[in-house]
Amino acid sequence: MESLPYGNIGQNIVEHIKSVAGEENVRINEPMKNHTSFKVGGVADILVTPEDISALEKIINICKAEKLPYFIMGNGTNLIVRDKGIRGVVIKTSDKLNRYSVCGDIIEAEAGILLSQLSQIALENELTGLEFASGIPGTLGGAVVMNAGAYGGEMKDVVIRTRYIRPDGMIATLEGEQHQFGYRTSYIQKEGGVILKSWIKLAKGEKSKIREQIESLTERRQRTQPLDMPSAGSVFKRPKGYYTGPLIEESGLKGYSIGGAQVSMKHCGFIVNTGNASAQDIIDLIKHIQKTIKEKYGVELETEVKIVGEE
Repeated sequence: MESLPYGNIGQNIVEHIKSVAGEENVRINEPMKNHTSFKVGGVADILVTPEDISALEKIINICKAEKLPYFIMGNGTNLIVRDKGIRGVVIKTSDKLNRYSVCGDIIEAEAGILLSQLSQIALENELTGLEFASGIPGTLGGAVVMNAGAYGGEMKDVVIRTRYIRPDGMIATLEGEQHQFGYRTSYIQKEGGVILKSWIKLAKGEKSKIREQIESLTERRQRTQPLDMPSAGSVFKRPKGYYTGPLIEESGLKGYSIGGAQVSMKHCGFIVNTGNASAQDIIDLIKHIQKTIKEKYGVELETEVKIVGEE
């Protein structure tokens, strides 16, 4: 019998989750550093990768019935998991929940599909409008929740419908304006809920021009961002009237390190793991940057990256 060093999760609950998700899709005491782009984080009591939406719903229902905390994650690319890990159940969507269909200029896709894959599907179907997302490393679900964007495009420009599980467990659908998209926020982020799938409306375009735009943005990313080092992309939201990277660079923090966490030499809006960072190193560096920018410029930097886990 596997022992759980944290929490009070009984073996019967573990077996129930395994019977729903499949034993091969349930990991006990799983190091979260293996599931985040920052390569940091302690263990999750249980990590589940559901095969389909039905299994996802059932696992959430088990957690609710057993009063077990659960956390939904996508690809772990906008996430810092604290060094003590996460209690309860982590449900990871990016491994399996990636089915999609294309009908005319609309792509219907499950929450766990990667945006990079989705932009390739759009390209193959000669659909334009999603080029901006080709280099965003996260999942569709995560992108919709935070209204992810890059290079002038945002999810609000293309998402027309979302099916999700409400906090009360009921399945509901948002249409158009009901998403309440704002800068790095949405109705679901504010009210809670778990995205199951979204519908994206694009426009017919020329394959060669779509490919050209994707290649151009890819080259720009490679030139300006530290893609060769573990990070979680832009750490902070853009404050009104400023650009975060230049603000941090002007404050003298370029290359500043705490432990193995460093303000990127290539793009000061990024923090990178130089090889042996702890989650606490990264969190301490975030706080130091916020304090410095507040003192020098009177600007409050708000994190875009999500910090979770036991303190």
